[in-house]
Amino acid sequence: MFISIHCPQCGEKSEHEVVADSRERLVRCTTCNHVHRLKKEKASEPVMVKTIVSRGDSSMVCGIELMGDDECSIDDHLVAECGDEAFGVEVTGIERGERRVKRARAQEITTLWTRVIEQVIVKISIHDGRKTIPLYRDCDGEDPFIVGEICTVQGKRFKISQLKLRDGPLMRKEGWKTVAHRIKRVYGYRL
Repeated sequence: MFISIHCPQCGEKSEHEVVADSRERLVRCTTCNHVHRLKKEKASEPVMVKTIVSRGDSSMVCGIELMGDDECSIDDHLVAECGDEAFGVEVTGIERGERRVKRARAQEITTLWTRVIEQVIVKISIHDGRKTIPLYRDCDGEDPFIVGEICTVQGKRFKISQLKLRDGPLMRKEGWKTVAHRIKRVYGYRL
């Protein structure tokens, strides 16, 4: 087997033949025939990270398997294992020790806080001129919602006027669209 590494004798990166491969590799430079030892890099081990998965009003303790050197960030999409079930989730919080951070390596993470994004409940507020009617629609996380679209939920027909996103902005312009798992609330008026 041959590998391309820096040779301490030549001072350049060159092809080396692997002579022995145990705890340390013994390699010989094909340019100058200098034999030297190489430390093997440790392969990162998989780590099961404790994960709180929120689904609507309920939460459950699950786990996500990551490689120890993998870096995890808020808004990452991962797969959580909850017993025999698996859920597509979005990371909403990361605890490293007793602190909340925006990103961390898997081996440093104490708890991941997530929410299910493959099947979500979208909250809808419809105004009919006198009162506001709250509605809930269970839908796929990738279902599209468009400002100006006419919908019917629980027998009530309405036109979407605004989409409030989880990360802050309010979408008001006709034709703007997003997917269900990004929505905090849909606003509309009854037809």
